[in-house]
Amino acid sequence: MKIVTDRGMDLSPEQTAGLDLTYAPLKINLNGQTLLSGEDITAEEFYLRLQASGAYPTTSQPSPGDFAAIYRKLAAEGEEILSIHISSGLSGTFNAAVQGAALVPEARVTFVDSKTLSVPFGWQVEAAATALQAGWPLGRILAYLKEIRASSDGFFTLGDLKYLIHGGRISHLRGLLGAVLQIKPIITVDEPTGKYADVAKDRTLKNAIRTMADHVARKYGSAGKVRVQLLHGHNPEGLELLKEALVRHLDCLFGPVTPIAPVLGAHTGPSLIGLAVGLQEVFLPMLGEPLPGLGQYSYA
Repeated sequence: MKIVTDRGMDLSPEQTAGLDLTYAPLKINLNGQTLLSGEDITAEEFYLRLQASGAYPTTSQPSPGDFAAIYRKLAAEGEEILSIHISSGLSGTFNAAVQGAALVPEARVTFVDSKTLSVPFGWQVEAAATALQAGWPLGRILAYLKEIRASSDGFFTLGDLKYLIHGGRISHLRGLLGAVLQIKPIITVDEPTGKYADVAKDRTLKNAIRTMADHVARKYGSAGKVRVQLLHGHNPEGLELLKEALVRHLDCLFGPVTPIAPVLGAHTGPSLIGLAVGLQEVFLPMLGEPLPGLGQYSYA
């Protein structure tokens, strides 16, 4: 079985090393140039160019034809396919995948709507790929991904809402109000709907980062050890502040810091600071020993 996914997910190079993943193309248009997110441009390069240009990038999802080409190739090789994608509440990528599979009736495709994005989405892909390598059957993998979705979250805040407003990812009216009042929302992805929801807000980015950490502590503070991965656009100072706030409240095992993918950052900009958080015990299989490659995080 092969895994097909997309660049709406974030994992570090260390996490993807050795994983057998096929990516559907997600495209960015920046200053008239079309780039494949994660392939033609790295996250670091993207944010430097974004800040230098002052432009508003646009993005485009894979077409059903793009997916059909991927599925046709894998089916010809005799492979079954597990296709895991960015939340259908935030992107049309999942629906394009379903439409693409309909064009390739010989392909045996199982679809998973991650109901999220970035690192929480990446954790699902990482778990599925690692479980396949360990020989898990499909039914067990699907149950495991459901458990991960139910016991992990992503949160982020931004110093500047203009990219979210321009990209239409939040209401223009609400975004305008936030810009005028200098409100910094703490945003998550609602698991049942897979759409953005705000959980709190503050007047400054520093306060919003602390408020985000407080919110995470209230939800996970009694849960024991938690798996945490910090993510950002291009905001190292915010990362340090968030980490300091988290370790005051939580028993954290930190994964590699991860720049948010360019195709996501096109809608959030360089000021973004966020994290993925989940119950560490869930990132062990439902029975027995840790999966190879999962749970190997360090205090840092």
